[in-house]
Amino acid sequence: MTALPDALLSNEEIELRKETRDFVCWVPRQLVLDMDADKVRYPKEYLSEAGRRNLLGLRFPTEYGGRNLPWTGELAALEEVGVLGTSLACLYSLISIVGEAIVHFGTKEQKEKYLVPALKGELGMAEALTEPRGGSDFFGATTRATRHEGHFVLNGQKRFVVGAEGAGLFLVYAKTGEEAHPRQAMSVFLVEPGPGVGVEYLYGLMGTRGGGTGRLVFRDAQVPIENVLGGEGGIGKGADVFDQMMIPERMTSACGALGMARAALEIAGRYASRRKAFGQEIRRFEGVSFKIAQSLTQLDAARALCRETCRAVDSGLVAPGRVRRMVSESKRFATDTAWRVVNDAMQVLGGIGYTTVFPLERLLRDVRLITIWTGTNEIMDLVIQHEFYKEFLAKPLDTRDVEADADGAVEEKIYE
Repeated sequence: MTALPDALLSNEEIELRKETRDFVCWVPRQLVLDMDADKVRYPKEYLSEAGRRNLLGLRFPTEYGGRNLPWTGELAALEEVGVLGTSLACLYSLISIVGEAIVHFGTKEQKEKYLVPALKGELGMAEALTEPRGGSDFFGATTRATRHEGHFVLNGQKRFVVGAEGAGLFLVYAKTGEEAHPRQAMSVFLVEPGPGVGVEYLYGLMGTRGGGTGRLVFRDAQVPIENVLGGEGGIGKGADVFDQMMIPERMTSACGALGMARAALEIAGRYASRRKAFGQEIRRFEGVSFKIAQSLTQLDAARALCRETCRAVDSGLVAPGRVRRMVSESKRFATDTAWRVVNDAMQVLGGIGYTTVFPLERLLRDVRLITIWTGTNEIMDLVIQHEFYKEFLAKPLDTRDVEADADGAVEEKIYE
């Protein structure tokens, strides 16, 4: 196996990993095939079974059905679920993502009404974030919610919503004000399917199929005041929710990517040990064995970065800017690693890897998306360098000044 050694996991994490592996082995092979063939729109039985096994919302309080585990525990579970591919990993993660908003910002009534059934696997959740006019320009959103006495009237569109068809609750960001700064004009709503909430387009996707991904259209949809995330006190707090949500959005992508990379690497490793050419197993050839070695190294490095980031988040002691940087690094590096590892695995298998005889072609189509969603990897680069310079330039030099260890003339250092 190419998973993390037991010696580096706590007993609780080892047991959780075993539970999650049992669940992943339960998932019917035909469900995976039917979802990829677009014969399944939304696998409710999958979430129901995960809920029955108490594997949803692992980080959330036990009073709502969670296990109160740290991020490092969820990492262990997410890597296992990741071997199923992007769609099932995403549906699993959405409980963690949307649940994060409800746990941190929701009222007690909202937690009891929505979080409890979600963790039981009885309520699918979806996040309505991206709009047709743009993806990365989040604060340029045009969906609006106008207050009318005891409710808001919601109008606008959201696209690329996983679970648009099938989920029972949508976390929707919408403008509720005309403040000069866009961050102060956004609120978040807990919207149930109903009048004025329409699924008007289901996407034909290259991969990551079977999750009911579509476009939501809101036409004068009435949302009660009590369904503003956080109640009346949550009006205008959408930016705070967004900032918090970037942690689970990007970390679930990163940790799930580890599972996809691991699955591809293990397929390649087994194939290279069985396939013979020129009288010997092809793993004996450097062109093959070096790809396996490089993939192993990249996967171990990505997992280590994700684990260190999880520890930073769990500690609560790391500055928010550094956490944003580490989360972005994890998402960037883990998803890029998964893309490289799956491609190299296909190269090891050669032509047969490009067919449906092996699941590598499906993994390749699935993995391509995770370098784009929850913030493209180019956006991750922007966040990483921004947070680096903000911290680096504000901090006085407290280590050796290596720049001074040069024999050149000081006067030759001209910067303008």
